[in-house]
Amino acid sequence: MPRVGEIEAALFKIAPRECAMEWDNVGLLVGKPGREVKKILVSLDITEAVAEEAHRWGADLIVSHHPVIFHGQKRVTDQDVTGRILLRLMECNLSAICMHTNLDIAEGGVNDTLAEWLSLRDVCRLEDTGVVRVGTLDAPMALTDFVRYISQRLNCNGVRYADAGRRVHRVGVGGGACGEFEDAAIAAGCDTYVTADLSYHQFVDAKAKGVNLIDAGHFPTEDPVCEEVIAYLQAQFPQVTIQKSTVHREVIQYYVEGV
Repeated sequence: MPRVGEIEAALFKIAPRECAMEWDNVGLLVGKPGREVKKILVSLDITEAVAEEAHRWGADLIVSHHPVIFHGQKRVTDQDVTGRILLRLMECNLSAICMHTNLDIAEGGVNDTLAEWLSLRDVCRLEDTGVVRVGTLDAPMALTDFVRYISQRLNCNGVRYADAGRRVHRVGVGGGACGEFEDAAIAAGCDTYVTADLSYHQFVDAKAKGVNLIDAGHFPTEDPVCEEVIAYLQAQFPQVTIQKSTVHREVIQYYVEGV
């Protein structure tokens, strides 16, 4: 059976460590590189519920997108959420490998997967962003129809959007919090930009800038990459049992008056 370090090395082949942004924290964050791996649980995040799920299932390793150690954790106690997660991982002898901005940037990673799931064609990377992908639909589509399609395709609980009065044809996508690249998408000729965590003022200014904005949520725009990670790891390590978390899902709920 493969070791944790071998699986980390395989993941770095498709999402190299050097591609991660300098502030990021990627790779093996919890565990021993030499530990044998028979079962891997893949999840967008490592939450307390995911750690428990991995333990109950008998996993040896969790592979996630978002780092389980990220915001300058200075102690590991049960007095904060991250501390409790780390304690549980160690108590259950669970290793954790996290592939974050390196997987956002990687070919076939978060943003290529998002573009594929939204049926974009002739997809290219916006080099000055590193992460945003731009592609076109087979035929122009009304914005409301495209929003409905995104919601259904990504299984969103809700979608926020601003209508600039343009049909959807050339689309930029940035999974997760990529609102900072809105202007780059506009400069690339996009009539529509799909991302998450957009601010109020970005929606206010969308019509004046001439771009349809769609905030499809952080989890829905990034979670599809988990399926790609599973397929890759299964091909590399056919003897290992790999599955996606069944307990981790979109946590943001929406209430709309009169609906």
